[in-house]
Amino acid sequence: MSITENKAIDHWLNSLPPSVRPYFEAAPLAAFFLGMSSGFPYALIGATLTTRLAQDGISKSSVTAFALTFLAYNFKFLWAPVIDNFRLPFIGKYGQRRSWLWFVSLCVILAVVFLGIVDPTQALFTVAVAAISLGVAGATLDIIIDAYRIELLEPHQLGTGSGMSQYGWRIGAASTGALALIVASNFGWPAAYIVCAVFTLPAIMVGVFMGEPARHIEPAEVKGVTQALAEYFSPLSEFVKRQGAWLVLFFVLIHKIGDTLANLTLRLLFDDLGFTNEEIAFYDVGFGFIAFLLGIFVGGIMFARMGLKHSVLLSLVLMAVSNFSFAALALVGHTNLGMAAAIGFENFASGIGGVTVVAYLSALCNLRFTATQYALLSALASIAGRFLTGTTAGGLIEAMGYVNFYLLTTASAFPGVLLFWYMIRSGLADVSLGGASRDQ
Repeated sequence: MSITENKAIDHWLNSLPPSVRPYFEAAPLAAFFLGMSSGFPYALIGATLTTRLAQDGISKSSVTAFALTFLAYNFKFLWAPVIDNFRLPFIGKYGQRRSWLWFVSLCVILAVVFLGIVDPTQALFTVAVAAISLGVAGATLDIIIDAYRIELLEPHQLGTGSGMSQYGWRIGAASTGALALIVASNFGWPAAYIVCAVFTLPAIMVGVFMGEPARHIEPAEVKGVTQALAEYFSPLSEFVKRQGAWLVLFFVLIHKIGDTLANLTLRLLFDDLGFTNEEIAFYDVGFGFIAFLLGIFVGGIMFARMGLKHSVLLSLVLMAVSNFSFAALALVGHTNLGMAAAIGFENFASGIGGVTVVAYLSALCNLRFTATQYALLSALASIAGRFLTGTTAGGLIEAMGYVNFYLLTTASAFPGVLLFWYMIRSGLADVSLGGASRDQ
């Protein structure tokens, strides 16, 4: 790019309002396109596959069993050290992050095509294998995309970049689902899946145009099995040696319990309150989506003006209080205004948290082990809430009713708030941060 073009771009950026300008910088824009590629495999093995199987007459028990393909996203930290430490032959010369980004993107394309061409009515087991393959490939793409994003963004861009990544993920997932349905209606499901493979291109092109992240630290050459094992466990051992590390890990484990318990049971609440599918689609999917996007934008502004620690603390409070709105909805009953308020507040708070908390988890990473540490932290953040939801949520709702259940989820969110407040007051929120939070 010529000097004249650079000056023109700088002039255009400077003409934008200060609150909007950070979103149009190169690295946050790259995070947006990375997010688009990250979201589409999740959509293809989720709602899109469920719709396809249902339309092909597959039994409900078999359809719901395919939810197990998402387990790859919970256990991706197990193979993340390979992404951090193993240098790919031939294309490895283009950089550790870029080479893995391109290689895994190709694997995702092949897995998408494989899932698309298999007929569920003729070979359901093969469809399961294909779905698991796409789940593993998609989770691996998540690993490398998160690492690339964190190492590409400067510390002051972590909030904005996290927000742009959330925007991209939502838009990529929603666009994939819509495109698949449209193409399938006209040309069949195999064509729909093959066309959707185009969503790998944003990540591939980011690697081409943005290059290897300047903040990436290349791995040392591994010699022998003993050193390989040491390198495998190095990300965890490095983290737990930090001051207050176990308290930080405990916070990551518990901070989303209340939020996850509430969110994964909302459709049960809406159904029992008598909301129609049209009302759920309009308020939960449509209105909620807009509120979420607005929350992401506000979260980026909060991060820039309040700093990492205080923006995280405020977002934790907002996410905790948002659960109370569903207790109020359950008490009032079927009311569209109440549903709009509850859904809007919850999604707005989640959008803010999607920026600030993701930025915090990113800042905890050591730039030498970005892929593994972020994969571990993101998995830890969701596993407790999902486990409790699957094992106790239904029984609790039946035993105490919706109002008391959502009051319980509100209360269960505040230990995380208080713990993070203590981490700020004690200084642990600062000393536990990794190299991703500091200028190199």
